Amino acid sequence: MIHIKKFSYEPGDHEAEKASNSYLMSLIAIISGLPLPIINLIATFIFYVGNRKSTYFVRWHCTQALVSQVSMLFINSVAFWWTIGIIFGEETLTNNYFGYMFTAFIFNFTEFIATIYTAIKARKGVHVEWWLYGPLTNLICKP
Repeated sequence: MIHIKKFSYEPGDHEAEKASNSYLMSLIAIISGLPLPIINLIATFIFYVGNRKSTYFVRWHCTQALVSQVSMLFINSVAFWWTIGIIFGEETLTNNYFGYMFTAFIFNFTEFIATIYTAIKARKGVHVEWWLYGPLTNLICKP
């Protein structure tokens, strides 16, 4: 899922810290806004906008963090609204619901661990590309 690549230059300490913070922002947002999936995306987007004119290393990692939060928004929104439908609506608990919630948990847990790992590596100045999000980020973020 994660691929470490050599970046085109050696990022400075301040760049590595900002790149690492882009991933930590999504972790903090997960903890503080857990029931509402849009909170993670908004927090990561605000951090991205604040650093969009920064160095390429920082912009690249802010973009990868943002792209990952966009995909997690869809997964978590379905889980959130399905649960709300069960609690307040006419829906009932089904095997499909439990299967989806298990799958959503696996995606969230994997993304959580990958985010922590990437934040640590980015803080050391190591360029880490995620399996799906890295190539998408390369298309979006140009040097």
